[in-house]
Amino acid sequence: MRKLLHRYGARWALGLALCALAILHAAGALHVDTLDRMDTFMSGLRMRLEKPVLDPRVVIVDIDEKSLAEVGRFPWGRNVMARLVEQLTVKYEVAAVGFDVSFPEPDTSSGYDVLKQLAQGELQQVPGLQGQLARLQPQLDYDGLLAQAIAGQPVVLGYSLSGSQARGMLPKPAFTEDILNGRTLDAYTVAGYEANIPRLQQAALSAGIFTAMPDRDGVVRSTALLQKIGKGYYPTLSLATAAVALRARSIAPLFEGTVDTLSAAERSNGGLDAIALFHAEGNIRIPVGEGLTATVQYRGPGGPHGGGYRYVSAADVLRGAVPAGQLSGAIVLVGTTAPGLNDLRATPVNAQYPGVEIHANMISSILDGSFKFRPDYASQFEAAQLLVLGVLLALALPVLAPAWSILLSLLAAGAGGALNFYLYRAHDLVFNMSSMLVLALALFILNVAWGYFFEVRRGRALVSRFGEYVAPELVAEMAENPEKYNMDGESRELTVMFVDVRGFTTISEGLTPKALREYINLYLTAMSTDIRDSHRGTLDKYIGDAVMAFWGAPVAFPDHASRAVATALLMQASAQRLNQDFLQRGWPELKIGIGVNTGQMHVGDMGSQIRRAYTVMGDAVNLGSRLEGITKVYGVGIAVGESTRAAAPEFAYRELDLVRVKGKNEPVAIFEPLAREAELDQAARAELARWHAALALVRGQQWDAAQAALEALQQAAAPGAHALYRLYLERVAYYRAHPPAADWDGVTTFDTK
Repeated sequence: MRKLLHRYGARWALGLALCALAILHAAGALHVDTLDRMDTFMSGLRMRLEKPVLDPRVVIVDIDEKSLAEVGRFPWGRNVMARLVEQLTVKYEVAAVGFDVSFPEPDTSSGYDVLKQLAQGELQQVPGLQGQLARLQPQLDYDGLLAQAIAGQPVVLGYSLSGSQARGMLPKPAFTEDILNGRTLDAYTVAGYEANIPRLQQAALSAGIFTAMPDRDGVVRSTALLQKIGKGYYPTLSLATAAVALRARSIAPLFEGTVDTLSAAERSNGGLDAIALFHAEGNIRIPVGEGLTATVQYRGPGGPHGGGYRYVSAADVLRGAVPAGQLSGAIVLVGTTAPGLNDLRATPVNAQYPGVEIHANMISSILDGSFKFRPDYASQFEAAQLLVLGVLLALALPVLAPAWSILLSLLAAGAGGALNFYLYRAHDLVFNMSSMLVLALALFILNVAWGYFFEVRRGRALVSRFGEYVAPELVAEMAENPEKYNMDGESRELTVMFVDVRGFTTISEGLTPKALREYINLYLTAMSTDIRDSHRGTLDKYIGDAVMAFWGAPVAFPDHASRAVATALLMQASAQRLNQDFLQRGWPELKIGIGVNTGQMHVGDMGSQIRRAYTVMGDAVNLGSRLEGITKVYGVGIAVGESTRAAAPEFAYRELDLVRVKGKNEPVAIFEPLAREAELDQAARAELARWHAALALVRGQQWDAAQAALEALQQAAAPGAHALYRLYLERVAYYRAHPPAADWDGVTTFDTK
């Protein structure tokens, strides 16, 4: 766990901090205007994704360009409107007619008042004029004609609210504050209005407010169902029209705990729950928000071709040309889409949406009893959603590979979005999504950026530092977990190797500078490839013609000694191959000596402030260097220490001697690796056994027997082994002439490096 905290702790902390900020925004403690605008966009997107479905219950009688062309410019005379009402209510028998136009002033377009003044003035002497006017008065009283057409019919007039002036006659309020028992509803309150003339309002069953309440960006997303004027609460046109169509007996507020009644006890128990429309078959509950507003659920992009509502031309209704099936029993809204009549609104689904269709959408929601609303617990739900998603992504993304991070981020955001869309469509619940989506994106970007600026750069730094030392595949492995590898000094068991060219001074004297450069480049390339690429060694440095390498750092291998011995055997084979090429070129013969030793060493970035290198130091390193020099004495290509032989037992070794090198008091056994045990043939095994027997005779001071054994080995041995046998024959001869002391331990001491 400590390692995880060390590696991911900072990212976890930043991720959880972002999660906390998102939760604070959802809870309302932190306001981010951009997120609010995104939520607004998402709300509109959800509506635009809804496929338009025609609602045959609501029909819009459109005062369109065709109607203006046939009837004349608008506003029309009240006689025309009276004929329109008669057609709709008597001929087509609609359920209700709601006027998205108002009649705030008397209609004098018939000219009756002018004729009356003339008859009482300049034309009062005209015989029969007064009587004729009296007979014409009912036909020329257009307001009276409209009032007569409205009377007793399910007609709802519309009116608007204004600053402080009161004009016209208000309808009866839906209810007054007297029924609230001292409660105060959060309603928009106005003092002024421009209502219809009394003659018409008295004839109508009801009237409703034109309400277009755009948000700060000018887009209409909700509408107030009731607004307060004085002590009364007055319905909007959509609510009033739906109430008339359903023959509702009342519109009233429902408080928490109220089901079907509105007793004083229930009203005093808790806050406002909904606005209810009570009718013969029960009630329709309309959830409301601040200001007694309800969200408008738009059905399609609006207009005659929007697909949500059927539009019929007012001219066709006046002529009776509309099929009865399209209007009979429907709720009709009379409005206009004609350009120039200024009844277009900006909505989430269309920047030029017919205002009359906003009322139609609200009526559809009332009839369905289905309203998209934001519940009281929305903030808590969103905060919980952010907590689950945020903690999941904040903790998981740092430890995942890029592909899995992308997949998890998409799945988490997709699952949250799908849940919100499901609740929106199936349960009419509106929850904000932007905080969740932005949080998922922010956490993903945080981890990508962190991975790039820290992990990738750390990996690049690792490649830069170790790329020349170790094989590319090792660098790639290290880059996966760069924090595990550094150049800090540490002590561990490693295996070191030193390689040197025999007689390099003579070689350099016999070659031109250009040939010498190629000679040494080919040699060093071959040796470096065997070390770094074949057995994943760490190439330490070149010291002239010498090469230094080690195994077990920076990437730890438990078999570092075996790798080093295998590399030494491979390098000797490569040297023989190179030597053949060099001889063909006429270059001097190539022979190398290799010393290998295993032991505790200090490894890390060492050097001065001017220049540093990743290298190893210690007694075990010094012994490895001495072993390389000793190979010349024993005439072998490779010499390894006793600890290396013990750590790599899968190889067959020829013991060379017990030696005490310069700088060390303790003797060490040194060996020549021949091949892997499994690869050694019977002849080689037999020779090796005879050698070890001869070595035992030497150490036992049995000079005659030792000499005979060595001479036999020398005669049967391959040419490469002659030097070793010759060396021991010389020692036997020396000890025979100069017997060693009684305490002789068989150790050969080297006083030089």
